[in-house]
Amino acid sequence: MPFWELQRQLGIDVDRWLLRQSMPQPYGKAAACHAFEREWVECGHGLGQTRARRECQPEYEDFMECMHRTKLAKRLKTILEQRDKMIKEGKYTPPDYHKGKEESRP
Repeated sequence: MPFWELQRQLGIDVDRWLLRQSMPQPYGKAAACHAFEREWVECGHGLGQTRARRECQPEYEDFMECMHRTKLAKRLKTILEQRDKMIKEGKYTPPDYHKGKEESRP
C-alpha cells in the first residue's frame, strides 16, 4: 500500500496533540510528563470514551497539571499576594537582593 507510514514520510505527526510526551524525545530521554501520560492512556485503554472520562479523571488531571502547571501557577500567585499584603502591613521586608539592589562587594 502506498499510504503506509505517510505521516512519517511527509515529516508530519497528526497524533502529536494527543500523545505529546510519547513522541521520540531528543537524546532518547523520557519527557517530563511521560509517566503521567502513560498512566492516563493505560487507564483508558479498552474503555469507551464516556466511561474513560469518568473513571480516569484523576489520571487525566495529573497529566494536565504536569503539562500546564495551572495549580502551581495559582499557588504561586497566592503566595505572592500574601507577600505583598505582608509588605504593605509592615510585617515583612524583602532582602536587598530581592529589591533589585546589588550586594556590596568587598
